[in-house]
Amino acid sequence: MKNKGLIAAVVVIFGFLLAAFGYQMGAKQTGDSAQATDQPEKNEHKTVGILQFVSHDALDEITRGVKEGLKQSGYIEGDNLTIEFQNGQADQSKLATMSQQLLDKKADVLVGVATPAAQALANATKDVPIVLGAVTDPVGANLVDTMDKPGRNITGVSDKTPVASQFELAQQLMPEAKTVGILYSSTEDNSKYQAAEAEAAAKKYGLTSKTYPVPSSNEIAQTVQVMAESVDFIFIPLDNTIANAMQTVVGEANKTKTPIITSAETMVQQGGLATVGQDQFTLGVQSGKMAAAILKGESDPATTPIYTFKDGKMVINGKQAEFLGITIPESLKQEATLLSEDTTSSE
Repeated sequence: MKNKGLIAAVVVIFGFLLAAFGYQMGAKQTGDSAQATDQPEKNEHKTVGILQFVSHDALDEITRGVKEGLKQSGYIEGDNLTIEFQNGQADQSKLATMSQQLLDKKADVLVGVATPAAQALANATKDVPIVLGAVTDPVGANLVDTMDKPGRNITGVSDKTPVASQFELAQQLMPEAKTVGILYSSTEDNSKYQAAEAEAAAKKYGLTSKTYPVPSSNEIAQTVQVMAESVDFIFIPLDNTIANAMQTVVGEANKTKTPIITSAETMVQQGGLATVGQDQFTLGVQSGKMAAAILKGESDPATTPIYTFKDGKMVINGKQAEFLGITIPESLKQEATLLSEDTTSSE
């Protein structure tokens, strides 16, 4: 009888342990299922192709952000992700070939960093999903049907900056200014769009505007020399050609102490006076996250709205203001990010 009682007790304990183990395994599976929506399958290897128009600080930061956005979404380069990268180095003729090379690598998603790169990818494929890595005017560039409903194989991020806010800032820093020179590339659709916006903003703030389109980087130095003789400050939109030659622009403008209002923080760091714009790295992170959502099957480019940041970040180069003899109002000091690092300023 004692043995029978002992056996019964063992059976009960074993049954209890078995039930507890089953409960724990079920809970683990439930937890794993909950995480599955946030993380890609470990064995699911993906390829992302990135086409960058040219190397300069702003676009380099966007590309760095794209990689970080993918990483934050669970796609780790060298683990479950391969990144194929191509850089056109501002040579439009190379973009079509590079786009095809990325397709030949069987990229699951393509990312176009800057408008010319995105346009090249769009011309190369109507099937592989494309993410815009910061394109100012996707509709005007004929990349999407509308901002809310792209309608094609393309979605992504717009880096459209608040041009009116940039001119308001210019007026606060330079209340005596009467004339603005708008410097931009005549070969970039996004730049022509912003130049038109800048002309309207200048009129709103009682400024006379003069436009200075340049067909290539070879004309930039001479154009800035001409501008500096006839304008009170220079305005530069989001423009890859000008950004790539920012040191030249600053060098020429500094000879006559002509201030520069830019559209990107990286250009302020290089010697521009100020901007109200978007952080390029943050733009890239958002683009990377949107690419990851497509990889996971959570997003359809045709129905995913173009992401646009609502607020701009005010950045003022304190060293450059001092060099130019501009006093920054106390109200702006409280509101803006002040850069104090040495710039390319020189007497």
